[in-house]
Amino acid sequence: MTAAGLAFGRVAVGDALPPLACDVTATTVVLGALASRDWRPMHHDHRFAVERSGTRDIFLNTPNQAAWFERFVTDWTGPRGRIGRMAFRMRKPVCPGDRMVISGSVTGLETDATGCGWAKVDLALTVGEVTCSTGSVRVALPADGSDNPWARRGDDWKP
Repeated sequence: MTAAGLAFGRVAVGDALPPLACDVTATTVVLGALASRDWRPMHHDHRFAVERSGTRDIFLNTPNQAAWFERFVTDWTGPRGRIGRMAFRMRKPVCPGDRMVISGSVTGLETDATGCGWAKVDLALTVGEVTCSTGSVRVALPADGSDNPWARRGDDWKP
């Protein structure tokens, strides 16, 4: 780690990221939907979610899960880690009363032609023994304490 966070040279394929656990509440679900302006009732109306969507309760929407994955990765990298790409697939709903745990591991490292160091991290969001979502992220890490991926622009930023 540098004062600005994690440096590229300190990361190895196979490194596990510290897990992030959160007890999901109705507030967690509803505020995430509100923040992303997702007014669909399955994210705030229990009866609708159960009767019309066939789920056991209201559930996290896609942007809410994306935000949790982003937080997980940037908690690991520190403020200079810059996400270039992220993809994930939601398989099971995450509902109030669940304890979600996000985990990940470094599955690839590369330095591009501009000198930007990239880590590929595979992600999983689980509730108990059930994997609810999986995905991966490509995140730029500073080469050293003087590098900042957020300063890259134009041809120097190729996520």
